[in-house]
Amino acid sequence: MDYKIIALDLDGTLTNSDKVITEKTRERLMDFQKNGGKVMLASGRPTMGIMPHAEDLKLDEFGGYILAYNGGCVIDCKTGKVLFSSDLPAEVIPEICDIIKDYPVGINTYQDGNIIAGSQVNKYTETEARINGMEIKFVEDFPGYVDFSVNKCLLQGEPEVIAELEAVLAEKYEGRLGIFRSEAYFLEIVPCGIDKAMSIDRLLKMIGISTEECIACGDGFNDISMIKYAGLGVAMSNAKKPVKDAADYITRSNDKDGIAHLLKKISKPRRRIYFKRWMR
Repeated sequence: MDYKIIALDLDGTLTNSDKVITEKTRERLMDFQKNGGKVMLASGRPTMGIMPHAEDLKLDEFGGYILAYNGGCVIDCKTGKVLFSSDLPAEVIPEICDIIKDYPVGINTYQDGNIIAGSQVNKYTETEARINGMEIKFVEDFPGYVDFSVNKCLLQGEPEVIAELEAVLAEKYEGRLGIFRSEAYFLEIVPCGIDKAMSIDRLLKMIGISTEECIACGDGFNDISMIKYAGLGVAMSNAKKPVKDAADYITRSNDKDGIAHLLKKISKPRRRIYFKRWMR
């Protein structure tokens, strides 16, 4: 199978523990693009948090794509055009703020290159800011301040609190919102039906590439849908067990150039690579 496009999660997948793309991985991805392949960066991060990596990989030159907010916003890097965007219903933000007021968690969204934070700013809010290279702007009245369209809100807190809130919010907003953890301490709140697989499917239909010609690589819970969707679903060796269980192939860890290892493996001429799905 000749793969034409690869979808890459960022944290724990494309980037190493220092949040950088290693030179070995970068070289392999540049070769993939020079040979006609397309790269899409599919992350829960906001657009601004993805853009430096898109620039590093020259996605504007090669015609790659950004899938930000877990697929809530899809951008063509060559033209800068937003191909798809989905916003949270405005009325749910005050409701969510009311639910979480008695929990030790922070809430944030994104505007003009800033993280807009209400409730409690904690160490995980600071982690989100550091990962994305963005400043935190604290607002006293979060629901009152957020009178603009947003693709995503993020809750941050201790893992046991986030797990409890996931259950509470998932039950209340079943069929209305997407509620899931991207990390043990991050709870994503997105429009109903938004996930990486849905947005990848939408994009592939736009550009005329089949599911079978797509690779998807990830390590987190929010990567499972695209790993199951793609023609070749790949989990990093540092991935959570449910992610590995969903994958056709497990590559090396993000700290051992797992993406470079995968691309080298699939580029081997006249060599049969036995992925799990092929053996079913």
